[in-house]
Amino acid sequence: MTQPASKATHFTRLRFASTNIPMACLSNHIFAVELDTIQNTEFGDIDNNHVGIDINSLNSLKSNTAGFYNDKTGTFTNLSLIGDGPIHTWVEYDANTTQINVTLAPLGQEKPVRPLLSLTFNLSAVLTEQAYIGFSSSTGLSTGHHCVLGWSFGMNRPAPIINSTKLPKLPSLGPISPSKLVEIILPTASALLVLVSGAIVVILVRRHFKYKEVREDWEVEYGPHRFSYKDLYNATNGFNSKHLIGVGGFGRVYKGVLPKSKSEVAVKRVSYDSKQGIKQFVAEVVSMGHLQHNNIVKLFGYCRRKGELLLVYDYMVNGSLDKYLYGEEGRTTIDWGQRFKIIRGIALGLLYLHEEWDKIVIHRDVKPNNVLLDKEMNGRLGDFGLARLYDHGTDPQTTHVVGTIGYLAPELVHRGKATTVTDVFAFGVFILEVTCGKKPITEDTQGHQLMLVDWVNQNWHRDSLLDAMDVKLQGNYDIDEACLALKLGLLCSHPFPDARPSMRQVLQYLDGDVPLPELLPEHFSFHMAALMQNEGRLGSSTVSLLYPSPAMMDFGSISISLNGR
Repeated sequence: MTQPASKATHFTRLRFASTNIPMACLSNHIFAVELDTIQNTEFGDIDNNHVGIDINSLNSLKSNTAGFYNDKTGTFTNLSLIGDGPIHTWVEYDANTTQINVTLAPLGQEKPVRPLLSLTFNLSAVLTEQAYIGFSSSTGLSTGHHCVLGWSFGMNRPAPIINSTKLPKLPSLGPISPSKLVEIILPTASALLVLVSGAIVVILVRRHFKYKEVREDWEVEYGPHRFSYKDLYNATNGFNSKHLIGVGGFGRVYKGVLPKSKSEVAVKRVSYDSKQGIKQFVAEVVSMGHLQHNNIVKLFGYCRRKGELLLVYDYMVNGSLDKYLYGEEGRTTIDWGQRFKIIRGIALGLLYLHEEWDKIVIHRDVKPNNVLLDKEMNGRLGDFGLARLYDHGTDPQTTHVVGTIGYLAPELVHRGKATTVTDVFAFGVFILEVTCGKKPITEDTQGHQLMLVDWVNQNWHRDSLLDAMDVKLQGNYDIDEACLALKLGLLCSHPFPDARPSMRQVLQYLDGDVPLPELLPEHFSFHMAALMQNEGRLGSSTVSLLYPSPAMMDFGSISISLNGR
């Protein structure tokens, strides 16, 4: 049952076909009844509104103008295949008489007794054991719509009767009346358009302020290293507290997944004063983005807002080292082998920063919180928010004191000048903290501050240096490595800069390429807490200390005058 289109556009052919997979000519095995709305002389069509019987060819064996015969008068009534309403079509074949009948009538009318087309043809030579029945259509330069509302099929019996009342409604192909469009749809659409436009304006304004960034002309050259605030906001789910992985004195760190690359990153939010020379700071951040070392956390880039700088780092799955040293968040402590490996890894990273990269980089904040662990538990030095860099062969400029209390070298507190040896001092405190499992500054029961360097020194003077080892290790450590770490930590954190080794010497000591100088407790006859107080408060004092000379690797006595501010 088909419904032709009510327009002048139409399908060229619509066929009810029974077929095998077509081959060629007589071997096509095709039997089809076509309802054709285009006259194609190439196929011998009689007109542009006819029904035909096709066997193994597009040329009809028999065809007739579409219509039906009145049972009472016998008169023929034309049926337009385009726009005359639903049509009921019957296709019948009697194998005994080899008679093919095709009958048409308007939907709802009884089947006429006289068929529109009759043809005697033995279809047993056309239809083989396996055949398919269905509908097909083809288009030419013009198109139209023919809807199959329902069909039935019977073999060795009459086809089931189709109940016209249960057929689906025809789809509406004509235009909606102008009155409905004007009276209902247009006012509604206009009101909706005003509401949507207003909502869009509000959303755009809010989004503008929500994702507003600070961009200046000088930042154009740093384009590839600059992230949009929107991407970082979405990556961290709006800097949700559930994504917070670290909090420090200089900002908060969030875990995020970049929307485009799906890479996991750590985003640090740092507050800054516009008077701090942001142009130079950003330039240094971008330069440090070129650092490439296995023991340094990759800095991908930055984003800047008013009063806020966001630094984007590679995400380290195992977090920071301090969580393992102090058993926070239910993490188990790490064994001595892992600790010694991390110490050596950070030494390699600092050597790269101080001597092996294009410029000298002073980290200025070496501590366990800024040492991150990758999936293989390798230590990587991260958080370059305070780092400064300068050319080889030049001296760093004097700056204000920045860093973390307990890791600041005495001369840095006194003169405010960060150098590679102030990094070495912080690294020495780091070694002692990793080895002893204690923070650089603690309080005793009386509320007095105790410095880790002094405590280790006191144990050495009592000839019980190994008593300073972390009790959580339960004695499971290599004694030679432990003694090396403790003594090297004291040497690196020596109060006098000239007494400290370079990071290249540190690596030689750790790898056993060069033996550690023979150090005695008497060589470290100082009290760091008192010395730091002298640096900060005394106008002038003289302290006599014994310390190792790195040039001669010998020991001598020196009188130092400490001039406080």
